[in-house]
Amino acid sequence: MEKNNSGQKLYEKAKNIIPGGNMLLSKRPEMFLPNQWPAYFSRAKGIRVWDLDNTELTDMSIMGIGTNTLGYGNDEVDQAVMETIRKGNMSTLNCPEEVILAEKLIEINPWADMVRYARSGGEANAIAIRIARAASGKDNIAICGYHGWHDWYLSANHNGGDDLKNHLIPGLSPSGVPKNLKNSVFPFNYNDFEELEKIVENNNIGVIKMEVLRNFGPTNNFLEKVRALATKKNIVLIFDECSSGFRETFGGIFQKFNVTPDLAMFGKTLGNGYAITAVVGKKSVMEAAQKTFISSTFWTERIGPSAALASLEVMERLKSWEIITEIGEKMQNGWKDLARSYHLDITVSGIPAMTTYSFNSENALAYKTLIAQEMLKKGYLASTSFYASTEHTPGDLNRYFEALDEVYKIISQCENQEINIEDFLKGPICHSGFKRLN
Repeated sequence: MEKNNSGQKLYEKAKNIIPGGNMLLSKRPEMFLPNQWPAYFSRAKGIRVWDLDNTELTDMSIMGIGTNTLGYGNDEVDQAVMETIRKGNMSTLNCPEEVILAEKLIEINPWADMVRYARSGGEANAIAIRIARAASGKDNIAICGYHGWHDWYLSANHNGGDDLKNHLIPGLSPSGVPKNLKNSVFPFNYNDFEELEKIVENNNIGVIKMEVLRNFGPTNNFLEKVRALATKKNIVLIFDECSSGFRETFGGIFQKFNVTPDLAMFGKTLGNGYAITAVVGKKSVMEAAQKTFISSTFWTERIGPSAALASLEVMERLKSWEIITEIGEKMQNGWKDLARSYHLDITVSGIPAMTTYSFNSENALAYKTLIAQEMLKKGYLASTSFYASTEHTPGDLNRYFEALDEVYKIISQCENQEINIEDFLKGPICHSGFKRLN
């Protein structure tokens, strides 16, 4: 640990008093650069982040884990939030913004009729599942993709072990999840329609829940077949757009494929860093929310809906999804060009605005750690993932690639066995998935 790394000193304290050190696996320093990552920020604006030692860093990484497509501290969104704070965030009465936002979300999603809100993606997913189960009258669910931390989702790992390993994060333990939920949630692989058909035929499925895409798109009319199957079997189809929403269209990425769900969730981008998520759906399904109990105090606070209304206004005016897709494509092409120039084998995946890559090498995690280590020295928060924002410019990318070039040169020498990667790393190798912290 560097002498002046106040963030790491605070994180060492945090690990003793906060289980796991923080509230989000994806922000754990161990996922980037164990023992060296700055860990905490004092302020953020645009794509700049200042750590606890007031060191200015350029964020070419996950941008608040994909929440800030308009950059940190967008003036218009923050102004709307400050106005809300001045008027009052909570009261015994409801805030009118939740009605106005519902109207806007239905306008964006003309296939839908009703909206419910939460403040996190996991909550929105749990709400959607509860509503869908109530509407279908069936308990069993077929899932594809990552859908949060709640019991209903993690119970899939009671079935046969690490059944969720192909759905973003390996090694998720279902410890604490009731074992009688075993065989109530059945994962299927993206683009494998025959697998889904078998699950539906053999397991009395009432809900199909999936990400429209994450690492690659549909083939052989996959989404159309899923929609047709759900309709034929009277199954509620849910699209989880918590991550993909507003990154390639003004709304759900499913718009690109002319396939609509019965329910959809939106999160991350919706409030540009402020906590707001939404479940949008058809009235025939959404009204089942009144047959069950779904209620929470802070789902009625005012900042989230106010931030969402302002964010949607800015996104629509800028056509932000076009900007971040173009920036993301430049990033993907830049990675490929750099790898080609150094004869390195990489795999780039994800939609352009939320993209990642990996080295096809036994030293992949060591190289990822080296990138975080060396780029940090050069003033960057960087890893092998990049979530684009409207504040990232071509100039930012050019400077980033100039800095990354030097790191790739080292990696190339390691791959050619001219030098040893262990000689360059100043600490442990980063984690690849969920691991218990000691």
